[in-house]
Amino acid sequence: MQIIGVVGLPASGKGEFSNIAKKLNIPVVVMGDVIRKAVVDAGLALNDKNMGEMSRCLRQGMGMDALAQLTIPLIEQNNSKIVLVDGIRGDAEVTTFTKHFKNFSLIAVESSFETRLKRISDRNRSDDQADENALHKRDEREAGWGLLTAVEMADYIIENEGTIEEFEEKAKKLLEEIRIKK
Repeated sequence: MQIIGVVGLPASGKGEFSNIAKKLNIPVVVMGDVIRKAVVDAGLALNDKNMGEMSRCLRQGMGMDALAQLTIPLIEQNNSKIVLVDGIRGDAEVTTFTKHFKNFSLIAVESSFETRLKRISDRNRSDDQADENALHKRDEREAGWGLLTAVEMADYIIENEGTIEEFEEKAKKLLEEIRIKK
């Protein structure tokens, strides 16, 4: 099984990259869904504070690769030759996936702070706070989980500053390149 991980700062375009993969019939497992489920199961509201706290608690109890550990069974449920994992947040997760899956590639999606802030404002998700200070705090929190180190570990980097059409074209080209290489 070929596993493609996607990493990037909040609102960089990981979800959009995943949507493009889905259009290409690549199954997608979203690591954030593991956290969302844990928050809902705990009877808490889905917001940035609770998502961050649940992530912290899971990592504190299971280790920095907790979300990777919880995601691996979801990945293995797929009967596909290729699966995309959206939402890697740390180097420990990358290490766990690399050790567990023989055929693992990592893509970093990069966008400027200003672009990401605008996207958060536009998408209006319940776990987002659309102000500059909140995004800086979220970036710092996720950097503390090893996010920036994970980005540095990427096998591929895709920039997401232009239109959705431009990004889709680059993403399709990159996914095809990865399929051919493996």
